[in-house]
Amino acid sequence: MASRQEQPEGPALAAGTPVAGGFVVQPEEPPAPAFAVFLRIWAGQLVSILGSRLTAFALGVWVYQRTGSVTQFALISLYTALPSLVLSPLAGVLSDRMDRRRVMILSDTLAAAATASLALLMFAGRLAVWHVHVSVMVGAIASTFQVPAYTAATTQLVPRDQLGRASGMVQLSQSLGRLAAPPVAGLLLVAVGIQGVMLVDFATFLIALVTLLSARIPPLGRMPSTSTARGSLWRDAFEGWHYVAARPGLMGMLVYFALINLCAAFTEVLAQPIVLGLASPAALGITLTIAGSGMLGGSLLMSVWGGPRRGRMYVVLGSGVMLGVSLVFAGARPSLVFIQLAAFSFMFWAAVANATSQALWQAKVEVAVQGRVFAIRLLLATSPTPLAYAVAGPLVDRVFEPRMAPGGGWSTSLGTWIGVGTGRGSAALLVIAGALILVATLLALLHPRIRRLEEELPDARPRQ
Repeated sequence: MASRQEQPEGPALAAGTPVAGGFVVQPEEPPAPAFAVFLRIWAGQLVSILGSRLTAFALGVWVYQRTGSVTQFALISLYTALPSLVLSPLAGVLSDRMDRRRVMILSDTLAAAATASLALLMFAGRLAVWHVHVSVMVGAIASTFQVPAYTAATTQLVPRDQLGRASGMVQLSQSLGRLAAPPVAGLLLVAVGIQGVMLVDFATFLIALVTLLSARIPPLGRMPSTSTARGSLWRDAFEGWHYVAARPGLMGMLVYFALINLCAAFTEVLAQPIVLGLASPAALGITLTIAGSGMLGGSLLMSVWGGPRRGRMYVVLGSGVMLGVSLVFAGARPSLVFIQLAAFSFMFWAAVANATSQALWQAKVEVAVQGRVFAIRLLLATSPTPLAYAVAGPLVDRVFEPRMAPGGGWSTSLGTWIGVGTGRGSAALLVIAGALILVATLLALLHPRIRRLEEELPDARPRQ
């Protein structure tokens, strides 16, 4: 089903009038919100996410036990990240051109087929590590197409003053999957084996499919684009970039989150060596559970509260301050309690910042172009993540750890503040990452286009 252009920002324009980013305004009424339909889709996706997390955990355990290789295990993360970097622009176009419910159904079906193929190979006793890598990449491709369609469909279905709650609920489903999947998958692996885990995952897909088939997302009309021109698919793919670039506040916010994601990616790499330098693997598991609880708490808060109707940018920037403080606090002392408190705080405020930012983007971007815009947003905001994965290890091993060892070059300077010894090099890099977030937040606060984004950029449609 093709989509149509949403109401223009600012004063009404005549039909066919070009606006920033090359889009054409169609003076049509936005579809009526349907929060109950959103709840139905959300419930199905929550179950599906839990199933996918169960399989992801079980496959990670299987690969590591089968190979004993950290590299083979790390390749799973790499193959998960790559598709979004390549296919996000195309996924955005399709989610604007097609019926968004249909895009979600096809995406979920592709992911389920990948899981079913692995299960069949496992039952036949022919499953190999490379099969897992291929399946993970196929699942990541499906997710790349599903995310912009799901996000844009949410905007269509949810009243304007409930977008914060809806964003919190979407993030809540991710938090529950992240928190519940490891212990549940561990129990299932013992009880029914990895084949049983995959069958559970496939059953959760069927539940999600039923909820999508029973839901109806209002149509939008034709997408405002030269979609019949030669090469228009890729031209449309980059219209999302032009849309954001024409709005300095959104572009500044995108750059800000890209830096935060870069620093957050460092924490994923650094957390384990920092904790293991102080305590046992069991303590690491407890710390990760505490971090997941923080994300769950922030998501629950946003699901109930929904955030303010005005002043969302100040919530985002205030959360950024807390993210930076949390990282500095985590690396400041060689204390497991410090780290666990900081982990809870970081994930809590990350959930608040993400849900508030999501609601702000949904409010300011026309529904008919949200697929393309959100795909570009996801691509640019997360593109620094592979860089952090690539450089964090060498930086710690070759620069920070030697200098933070007893007698090292920084042991009598920085070491007097945060301690010396194993893991303190990682802690030093964590403190620097936290300081970078604080500096970036201060610059964003001083930037008038970012600080006043909510006031200067009108809502894309009338408040319901």
